[in-house]
Amino acid sequence: MVAFSAAFWVPMAWAWFEDAEHLLHVWSGCFAFTAASGAVLWWYTRRYRREMKARDGFLLVNLVWLVLPAYSAVPLWLTVPDITVTKAYFEAMSALTATGATALSGLDTLPVSVNVWRCFLQLIGGLGIMLLVVAVLPLLGLGGMQLYKAETPGPMKDDKFTPRIAETARGLWSVYFGFGVACMLAYRWGGMSWADAFMHMCTTMGLGGFSSHDASFGYWNSPTLEAISVVFMALAGISFVRYFMVIRGRTLRPLVRDREIQMYVGVLAASITLLTLMLAAQGVYPTVAEAFRASAFHVVSVATTTGYASTDYSLWPVFAPVLLMFLGCFASCAGSTGGGIKMVRMVLLIKQARRELVRIVHPRVVNPVTLGRQVLPGHVMNAVLGFMLIYGAATMGLTLLMLFSGLDIVTAFSAVVATVNNIGPGLGAVGPASNFGVLTDFQLWVCTFAMLLGRLELLTVLVLFTGAFWRR
Repeated sequence: MVAFSAAFWVPMAWAWFEDAEHLLHVWSGCFAFTAASGAVLWWYTRRYRREMKARDGFLLVNLVWLVLPAYSAVPLWLTVPDITVTKAYFEAMSALTATGATALSGLDTLPVSVNVWRCFLQLIGGLGIMLLVVAVLPLLGLGGMQLYKAETPGPMKDDKFTPRIAETARGLWSVYFGFGVACMLAYRWGGMSWADAFMHMCTTMGLGGFSSHDASFGYWNSPTLEAISVVFMALAGISFVRYFMVIRGRTLRPLVRDREIQMYVGVLAASITLLTLMLAAQGVYPTVAEAFRASAFHVVSVATTTGYASTDYSLWPVFAPVLLMFLGCFASCAGSTGGGIKMVRMVLLIKQARRELVRIVHPRVVNPVTLGRQVLPGHVMNAVLGFMLIYGAATMGLTLLMLFSGLDIVTAFSAVVATVNNIGPGLGAVGPASNFGVLTDFQLWVCTFAMLLGRLELLTVLVLFTGAFWRR
C-alpha cells in the first residue's frame, strides 16, 4: 500500500498542470491516506516474520486485489458527479484487473486528472498481472504459465532466465514500459493529444480498454490511430516472457517457434478474414477495405480482451458479435496482460480431444499430449480439465445469479462472459454503445466478483471458500 500510494502522484501532476486546486487537494489527500494506512499496518506487524507459505500467498493475492481497488475508488467517489460507492469500486476493480467495463458516462466532461487516474490504474494493473502470472501463481501451483514448466525458462523452472523473481519482474516491466513509450509516441504521431496518447497507451498496453471519451476510438474516426492500436494490442496479447527472451538471446526463435503464438496469430488472421468477407458480403460496409478496417480493429480489440470500439458492433449480423465474444474467452497468450482462459489451455484441450478420438480407434496406442516437443505429465492435463470445469461452472452460476436479478439472457450471459474473461463490453444492455451503469448495485457486485475471479485464474479466489483452507 505504501508503494501503491506513489501512483497518486501521476493524477496529482495533471491536476497541478490543470491548475485545479480542489482536485489537487483530493489527490494529495488520497496519497497521504493510502501511504499512512500502509505505514500503520507495517508498524503493527513489523515484528512478525516467517517464510510465506502457499496458503499465505493465496490470501495475500486476494487481499491485494480487494484492498487496492477500495483505495483507488476513493478519489473517483470524491470527484465524479453522482457516482455511488458501488460504481466507484466497480470502476476501480475494472481498472486494476484490466477489464475495461465502465459504469460511467460523460467521460468527455470529466477532469483530465480523473480520466488519467482511471487509465493509469490499468497500466499499474498490467504490471501486477505480469508479476502474478509469471511469479506468484506458478509458485502457488496455479495459472497458465506453469504449463510451460517443461519447455520455457522462467521463474517457475530451476534454470530461471534471471536468478530471482524480483529481477524477472524488472526485466518484464522494462519490456512493458519500452513498448509503452513506443505506443504513446505512435499515438501522438497519429493525431492524439499528449494526454490522450498517455491515457490510451496505458489502456492499450494493459489490454484494459478504458478511454477518455464515451465514443472510445470512434471519437477520432481515424484509420491511422486504429492501425496503431491494432499493432500494439496484438503485441501486448503475446507473453512478455517471450519478448524478454528475444532481447536477451538476440534471436526471434522464442517467438517464431512458440506453438501458442502460432495459434494466436493464426486465429486472429482467420477471424479477421472471415469477418471481413461476411461484413462485405452482407453489405454492412460498402467496400472490402472498410470491412477489413472494422473487422481487424474489433477482432484484435476483443480477442486480446482490450475492449476498444470504433462502432457499435452489436448491430452487425448476430454471428459477428458472438464470434468476438468467443474469441475474447481464449485468444490471448499466457504471460500477457490479457484475460480469458488463455490460448495455451485451448491448444492443450484440442490436443487432448484429438488424443481421445485416436484412442477410440486404437485403444493401445501411445499418444501423449505434447507442448513444445515435450510430453506433458498427466497431472498437468488434469489441472487444465479441472480449470475448465470450474470455469464453466462459475460462468453458469454467475449467469443464473444475473438472470435471478431480472436481467435478460443476452445481457446477463454476455456481462458475465465479459467480466470473467476481463473483456470489457458485453452485448445487449451492456454492449459497446452502452455501459455497465445501467445495472443495479447487486448486478454490479456480481460483475465485480466475476472480474476478480477471472483475473486471479478462478482457483486462487475459490480456494478461500473451502473449509480445508481455514483449518490448521
